[in-house]
Amino acid sequence: MRDGSDATLEQVLRRDRRLVERALKVALRGEPGVPQRLRLAMAHSLLGGGKRLRPVLLLWTYDAVAARRRPPVGRDGALVAAAGLEMLHTYSLIHDDLPAMDDDVLRRGRPTCHVVFGEATAILAGDGLQARGFGLLAEGGGPRGGALVARVAAAVGPAGMVGGQQADLEAEGRDVTATDVRRIHLGKTARLVAAALAVGAELGGATPRRVTAVEAAGLQLGLAFQGADDLLDVTGTAAALGKTAGKDQDAGKATWVRLEGFDAARRRTAKLGAAGLDGLRHELPPGPARERLLALGTRMWQRDR
Repeated sequence: MRDGSDATLEQVLRRDRRLVERALKVALRGEPGVPQRLRLAMAHSLLGGGKRLRPVLLLWTYDAVAARRRPPVGRDGALVAAAGLEMLHTYSLIHDDLPAMDDDVLRRGRPTCHVVFGEATAILAGDGLQARGFGLLAEGGGPRGGALVARVAAAVGPAGMVGGQQADLEAEGRDVTATDVRRIHLGKTARLVAAALAVGAELGGATPRRVTAVEAAGLQLGLAFQGADDLLDVTGTAAALGKTAGKDQDAGKATWVRLEGFDAARRRTAKLGAAGLDGLRHELPPGPARERLLALGTRMWQRDR
């Protein structure tokens, strides 16, 4: 697949991942007065690999919308906001891996932050990335920075990701319903994926109605992404996943796989993924950027194939 500049999907993906990496490094270096050990811990988790999925979703949604409008923020601003979103995601991973949470020793194929730097510094590294991430969202969003911070804060806060993680912990080993699993997956995963798409659309100049519709499609895609992750917990290896395989099963996590079996969970994941893609296809203007975004969205829920 090629975009309008005769670049393949993989080439554009590599390019934008490199741009995100550079923006993350600049943001880490650009704040004076950070204790050295804390800075190293933040860099260990933030710059230790990763797909950079959420910032790329933001950028490509921005590209799709901005291609037909005069965006209120340039792409450089969208890139700063994308870096902020990745910092927020990474903060959540550091805290999720802590012994009091999922107690994992491997993330992105490397020892987790608390294994290398200790629990106290890991907690502070997550806190630092969270605060810095919101700052970058405000900075990159320009005149819409405050609205972006409010949107993402709702997605990651006590009624979003943090609340989803709490519900996830409470559901371990207990009987759950389909409603329970959906609520947990919406909170801990889907809302931040949807926020990435919504922020990209807003920075690209989309109308409020379209931003809301893109966010709704993102929720479906985020649910499919979490569903694929649950499937990979069963079929994947630590080397392929970059984290410990089989932990969801061992902990009795609330997943579609545990609730309804592998095959039914796979069908549900495919249905959610297709619905999310249909929503984005309907709401975003046709063009190379939209096609790239749809191709990436397809990969998000077909990872176990």
